[in-house]
Amino acid sequence: MKNVLRLSLALCLFLAGTAHPTPPPNILFIAVDDLNDWIGCLGGHPQTKTPNFDRLAASGVLFKNAYCPAPSCNPSRTAILSGVPPHRSGLYQNTQKLREVMPKAELMPRWFSRHGYWSAGSGKLLHYVIDPQSWDDYFPAKANDNPFPRTFDPPKRPLNLPREGPWQYSETDWAALDVTDEQFGGDWLVTKWIGEQLAREHDQPFFLACGIYRPHEPWFVPKQYFEPFPLDSIQLPPGVKEGDLDDVPPVGQKIARNRYFPHIQQHQQWKQGIQAYLASIHFADAMLGRVLAALEKSPHRDNTIVVLWSDHGWHLGEKEHWQKFTGWRVCARVPLIVRVPKGAPALAEGTRAGGICTRPVSLVNLFSTLTELCAVPAKPDIESLSLVPLLRNPSAPWPHAALTQLDAPENYALSTERWRYIHYRDGGEELYDIDADPHEWTNLATKPEHAAKLAEMRTLAPKQRAPVHESQPGINAFVAELELAPEQGTEPPHSKSGGKPVTLLFQNHKQTTVKLVRLDETGARRESHEIKGASRRLVQTTTGLTWLLLDQADNPIGHIVAPDKPARIRIE
Repeated sequence: MKNVLRLSLALCLFLAGTAHPTPPPNILFIAVDDLNDWIGCLGGHPQTKTPNFDRLAASGVLFKNAYCPAPSCNPSRTAILSGVPPHRSGLYQNTQKLREVMPKAELMPRWFSRHGYWSAGSGKLLHYVIDPQSWDDYFPAKANDNPFPRTFDPPKRPLNLPREGPWQYSETDWAALDVTDEQFGGDWLVTKWIGEQLAREHDQPFFLACGIYRPHEPWFVPKQYFEPFPLDSIQLPPGVKEGDLDDVPPVGQKIARNRYFPHIQQHQQWKQGIQAYLASIHFADAMLGRVLAALEKSPHRDNTIVVLWSDHGWHLGEKEHWQKFTGWRVCARVPLIVRVPKGAPALAEGTRAGGICTRPVSLVNLFSTLTELCAVPAKPDIESLSLVPLLRNPSAPWPHAALTQLDAPENYALSTERWRYIHYRDGGEELYDIDADPHEWTNLATKPEHAAKLAEMRTLAPKQRAPVHESQPGINAFVAELELAPEQGTEPPHSKSGGKPVTLLFQNHKQTTVKLVRLDETGARRESHEIKGASRRLVQTTTGLTWLLLDQADNPIGHIVAPDKPARIRIE
């Protein structure tokens, strides 16, 4: 009789355990565009208003030392969704195309879809494309490969910042619009669609990605989001310091001193730009609030991992810079928040509310983190470390640095918990102690007392770096072929500033290495590149700049002046 009872009890327990198995966790993957640390929980600007970002951070783990893989949209987003950083893929720049550089890459949504998930997205997740093959569903329709829904566009532009010339990005402008959120469309429509997917039942776990476009330019949002920021109350960014570039190497100064910030100052629009950026963040926060409210009302609220990240930061006058594309912390450091519910396969206890992690982490690590959390097979061909140990214990040992790759293999930044190192292609270096100097005002790279730390940081760089992938901006784009002007008896012209960006493809048909040197406006030689024998090299430049070719003995062999269209230059 006892054996029968034991058998009956065992059968009951077996049936109880199999009747309602714990379903795999869902993933809500939220991207925000061009957002720096100006959210309340990161303390980047004292006037920002971000109650929903802060609420999400308080409910999960906030990574206060998270860094983007690259300080521009395309390489950063590609690295995050592929798990392959730029120094391995060769995709370093916005002008490159994902599927020409990485034709066979299986991105995160497709990997999860292959392993039992329904993968859907809305809004900007990659760089101005959807990549239809990676998704089961998308809004707007993935067949169009355009991630942007209807968005209100003022009929007459610019509204506040005049266009100075073809060098100026047409979306660099700002204004308070007299429209409702629904009339504005854009992120309102994106979050509406995401909310609808959260509200319904699903017959399989989901990977649901939401791309919130603001605070990306143009900083046009409904006027109600400007109202908390009266113009006469606007404070300048805390990281602004006069003379901050004085100890920065020449390449860093060149990257910093683009034409946007002087143009904005000339038209007395600095505070207006700050106001508009704050308003756009406030709008993005409201859109995030819509998504979080939809999740909280949904049947999936207790079984959904939430991940929020920004692709890179943004300068608003720090380092005399406006825009992105730099290795400094204001651009490389980004919001990252992760909340894991109880019952996740790799973290049964879930994340503890209010966790704060100061370890240096890269967003490229999200791929491996999510596969481990969901017990999805690890993808073998990526370079991504799982953050699960830090989600379990934010103070756990983490012997890794975070790499932020700039536009070329030799331009990069490295971050540890206390130190930051920036390296430029001409050998220029920067070193900062962010405990003592969080705004990176004092470059310690030339200080003898920091020589050992400088040497240590150098060792953290990747040993192998892929060159810029030469299929971009597309070999067929180089329809023009320039001939080198001979140097015998001629003086190469000085460079002319003020041109527009253009890409040149140098094809070295010699068997020996040649050197490519840019001349400045005075004719002096500036940064240089080597082009090895029987190889090619892409160079990003601007029209009107003069490039001098030298042989191995530094003898001139010719020069070209950058034209207004992509061109090939044969070196024979």
